[in-house]
Amino acid sequence: METNVLYYGDNLQILRKYIPDNSIDLIYLDPPFNSNATYNVLFKEPTGEPSQAQITAFDDTWHWGIESERTFQEIIMHAPVNIAELITAFRNFIHQNDMMAYLVMMCIRLLELRRVLKPTGSIYLHCDSTASHYLKILMDAVFGIRNFRSEIIWRRTGSNSAAKRFGPLHQTILYYVKTTGSAYYSVMAPYTKNYIDEFFTEQDERGYYQSVALTGTGIRSGDSGLPWRGYDPSNVKRHWQPASYLYTKYKELTGDDLAKYPLLKRLDKLDEIGLIHWGKKDTVPRYKYYLADAPGVPLQDIWAYQPGTEGCVYGKPKEGIDQDVKWLSTKDRERLGYPTQKPEGVLERIIKSSSKKGDIILDPFCGCGTTVVVANKLNRKWIGIDITHLAIATMKWRLDTIFPGIKYRVIGEPKDLSSAVELAKQNKYQFQWWAVSLIGGQPYGDKKKGADTGIDGYLYFMDEKDKVKKAIISVKGGGTSVKDIRDLGHVIDREKADIGIFITLEQSTRPMETEAVTKGFYHSPLGKDYPRIQILTIEELLKGKVPDVPPWVAPIQAPPKHKQEKGKSAKLL
Repeated sequence: METNVLYYGDNLQILRKYIPDNSIDLIYLDPPFNSNATYNVLFKEPTGEPSQAQITAFDDTWHWGIESERTFQEIIMHAPVNIAELITAFRNFIHQNDMMAYLVMMCIRLLELRRVLKPTGSIYLHCDSTASHYLKILMDAVFGIRNFRSEIIWRRTGSNSAAKRFGPLHQTILYYVKTTGSAYYSVMAPYTKNYIDEFFTEQDERGYYQSVALTGTGIRSGDSGLPWRGYDPSNVKRHWQPASYLYTKYKELTGDDLAKYPLLKRLDKLDEIGLIHWGKKDTVPRYKYYLADAPGVPLQDIWAYQPGTEGCVYGKPKEGIDQDVKWLSTKDRERLGYPTQKPEGVLERIIKSSSKKGDIILDPFCGCGTTVVVANKLNRKWIGIDITHLAIATMKWRLDTIFPGIKYRVIGEPKDLSSAVELAKQNKYQFQWWAVSLIGGQPYGDKKKGADTGIDGYLYFMDEKDKVKKAIISVKGGGTSVKDIRDLGHVIDREKADIGIFITLEQSTRPMETEAVTKGFYHSPLGKDYPRIQILTIEELLKGKVPDVPPWVAPIQAPPKHKQEKGKSAKLL
């Protein structure tokens, strides 16, 4: 099975065609929520409405129709009996509507996701209150009630109270495993200053520490139940139980192995080097747990950035509580401008908690690619799937920007002229976004300047210090004429752009080329002139031709570059 790959297409078909049984270590999915008919789309049309191209890609999914009925029948005929009975009960209760179509779509895909998940694997399903209650029951049926692990609450954003209800502030992440043998690795959050002040109150020459019980519950008949230094743990129904921390700390300080000694001798050894805390007279001795060794607090199931808590986190004076999972505001460099983008910190917590380096991470609704970015950063292998070329183009741009020189493959994109023609016939939006990606452009997915801006993408460059400039990209799949070149000229003047790039599926005509020449040249400070309007055909691009723009190409608002983890920095993961 190939990894570090992006698939363009319907994830159900891709899962069945490319992903073998028991091959994936961790799945994260952030599927369309079916919330108020917005469908969790990434992009909007110039009118502000949800992108019709993206909705069309899921159209049969959202509305009960022939495709929903076919999928329902497939579940009844081929799924396990409990799944068939559940989906039938849903239909009897919900009836044939958009929500039922959504649940049918999710059911068939969750069955496939369970198939590809390793016995030691985990799955995290991100959802909101619109369908979370139905999805929880569906996950119980597909993965088993006993394999439910957590319902994580993530603080999505700030929210004002809506009319006649409390403001919707959170989303839910349902965490399930395939079997009880699935992996889990504790991930720590930093302490708050208040916690340190309350618990690490003792101090010696090694630093601040808190005293921790040296005993465990229950009476034992062996050495652990014997009196030591005048203290009999059996009197209080306990026994001596040195924590694993003490074995590690003892070896760090002495180079000796504490475990080779009899149990009571171990306590003597610990006391000799000052690791036993003696409190008030007649109190049971405890051990010293040093602040310098404390890794933090294990993650709980509420992930909620607390605004205004900057300075409350121990050791991180500029951060607030749960800052790593803070929703993305317009000020965050990580933000790409898509409403459904999740913070990288959310995916970091999930990937670190349920995978190790080298494991395979799958996101079947990949969107703008946060999962694959974080997986690559943490030295995991990854597979991303999305049904729109706009998402695939965005992921390619994001990966190439953050990880210069990264090697990955895209499967499902047109590779020759005939397949490009077919894509243009199927969906002009998908064709446009794919064409923009051919020259490394950034698709224009959130237009705000009217019904038709004449802009399908941007290619940014920087040919003088601290000045980001742009080339406007316009794409046509057919019926091109000299009017299109003239219109592009007007657009670059209106937008105060330096260059316009016209990409066409058809061959250009002499009048089009003549009109392009009349627009003149962009005079670069680097000392070279570049045609202000350039015409490129899809055929030329597929053969490797590139636009003639200044060489220092720099995307605007590029996400920060990441270095992959090395060495032992993630030994707990």
